[in-house]
Amino acid sequence: MNIMLLSGAGFIGTNLMIALAADSRNRITVVDTKLEYCMHIEEKGYENVRCIESQFLLETDFEKLIEGQDVIYHLFSTTVPTTSNRHISQELMNNVVTTSNLLDACIKRGVKKIVFLSSGGTVYGKEVGCPLKEETPTKPISSYGIQKITVEKLLYLYQYMYGLDYRVVRLSNPYGPYQRPNGVLGAVSTFTYKALKQEEISVYGDGSIIRDFIYIDDAVRGILNIVKGESNHRTFNLGSGYGTSIEVVINTISEALDIKLNVIHTPARKVDVPINFLDISRYEETYGKLNPIDLKEGIIKTARFMTDYYELKSPNSIKLKTGKSLI
Repeated sequence: MNIMLLSGAGFIGTNLMIALAADSRNRITVVDTKLEYCMHIEEKGYENVRCIESQFLLETDFEKLIEGQDVIYHLFSTTVPTTSNRHISQELMNNVVTTSNLLDACIKRGVKKIVFLSSGGTVYGKEVGCPLKEETPTKPISSYGIQKITVEKLLYLYQYMYGLDYRVVRLSNPYGPYQRPNGVLGAVSTFTYKALKQEEISVYGDGSIIRDFIYIDDAVRGILNIVKGESNHRTFNLGSGYGTSIEVVINTISEALDIKLNVIHTPARKVDVPINFLDISRYEETYGKLNPIDLKEGIIKTARFMTDYYELKSPNSIKLKTGKSLI
């Protein structure tokens, strides 16, 4: 099967690529805006993976880009939730209108299925109760969430008009290997990285904000089940199924790494929904129990990856609860 990962060199794309490349029958094309982003992929030496450079723009020749592909994973986004309200009209052009051009190309080139990574954290908004079901009214409070839900509606339209098969994954907050610990996205990864480096950890508000965190291996397993499976549903929530406060995340990192963290609190942000976690019963009724690993185990796995990947020289005092050093 010919599979294309758009924005495939990032966190989710890299982990999806690793899982998909394990099947030698898959021929995978990773697309990103710069080839240098693919260096870590090319170093793995997969014979069934190639990387190409392309922008995600209105003027992109999507027909040429996607020619010969069976399944396309749409992971591109030119913005993040915390900054998306600054240039709303431009972001809608960059993400929604450009996606419509991509879908036109999919129809013309006979793509069998498109998979869209939406956002379980932003499409619902804050005027709703948790856990959030797929049927919950969507009232985003960020342009990012509006972009995601609008692309979902576009996919429905193209399926209705042209029969384009699709899947929408409303993913919660994944963390783990290959996520950039720069604080833009991914509290668990960023805080774990700063803990290992014994750097100051900045928390917005008092730490009471609640989110749904899922380790990336569990997220990828769920995504692939959704993509491969047969169901009358095309949209699925995917997360751990329960909420965890930022304060608990901080305390769990401290316990898992056996280190006291240097935490400072800064003013809360309007863009942050107070509580958000997903109901994953539709997924589990369709594909069986997800059984994601717990947060502590996920932090330990993430820390092990980081000490190797970033060549961190952690103090000897930082040890796993298993008694094994992180080095």
